[in-house]
Amino acid sequence: MLVPQLTHVPVAVRNAMRDGPRDSATHLRHAAAVPALGEIEIGGKASRESAGESVTVMAWNVERLRHVDAIAATIAGQAPHVVLLSEVDKGMARSGNGHLLSRLADRLGHSYAYGVEFLELGTGNETEQAANGGAENAEGFHGNAITSAVPLLRPFLVRFDAAGAWFLPEHGQPRIGGRMALGGQVMVGDRRVTVVSVHLENRTTPGGRADQTRHLLDAVDRYDAEAPVLIGGDFNTLTATYPERNDNPAAWLKRIAAEPDRLMCPDRHEPLFAVMAERGYDWRDANAFDKPTQRRAAGDLTPAGHIDWFFTRGLSASAPATLPAVLPDGSPSADHEALVVTVRVK
Repeated sequence: MLVPQLTHVPVAVRNAMRDGPRDSATHLRHAAAVPALGEIEIGGKASRESAGESVTVMAWNVERLRHVDAIAATIAGQAPHVVLLSEVDKGMARSGNGHLLSRLADRLGHSYAYGVEFLELGTGNETEQAANGGAENAEGFHGNAITSAVPLLRPFLVRFDAAGAWFLPEHGQPRIGGRMALGGQVMVGDRRVTVVSVHLENRTTPGGRADQTRHLLDAVDRYDAEAPVLIGGDFNTLTATYPERNDNPAAWLKRIAAEPDRLMCPDRHEPLFAVMAERGYDWRDANAFDKPTQRRAAGDLTPAGHIDWFFTRGLSASAPATLPAVLPDGSPSADHEALVVTVRVK
């Protein structure tokens, strides 16, 4: 459902969800009772009537969008027609309790569509909780977005299963919902092209991400099987299960050292690439392979990987690049770099 504003969930209701039973059956009941999980918020205003024969697209996991001004400057420097965003907060204490996407779209002269990945029942991870001074979330929404300088047609939302089980007490960040994708269409010449912003689960297996990819591609084909497609976002192609990476960090680092190309060339370890190929999608021409897309904090020696991607079907891609996510002082504006590519219909 398209709405001008997502349906608010009162603080008392969110706190009751957080403080009550935290099992999978309860999560399903709560998720069914949150209208915002099925809504797409529409706002802003496109500044251009059409894109011409090619479109430039950016994809970026903006880590809450808390550094909205620096992120807007990086995006504006590329003058993209379409921007595919993940990890966008709305009404979250950790990012100032504002509507940051609306502010970004206004800065860019873009319209926007926004879908909720999670209704956050807490105020973030341990670092974020310590920094927010005890403030409550005004809305508690966190999700994916598309901004567009040209009209965005027929927005749609695809929900994945809650594979990360974030609601369970042992996972530390109580959330209602699960990963998702948000799409729509823009005109490229006289053709409609489907564009999709996606965020796959990190707390699952490579096989789990392949299952989410199949679900997404099936949904895209039901939406419009004939249109060319560009899918971009954070695929979390981390090449192993969550426990493998986190329960024994020393063993994981040893494994990476024995396979130095593993994180930069994950297609041999992540079956979602084979799923994409089987369905006619390509990624080789649409992505730069010169640097990781993860950005590590200063002093973090964990190897970074290429986990953000563009996939295309029926499109010719050119000029792919990975752009640094930095503030004016050189510190990070997000924990992922930004991707950019230009596409035209074959």
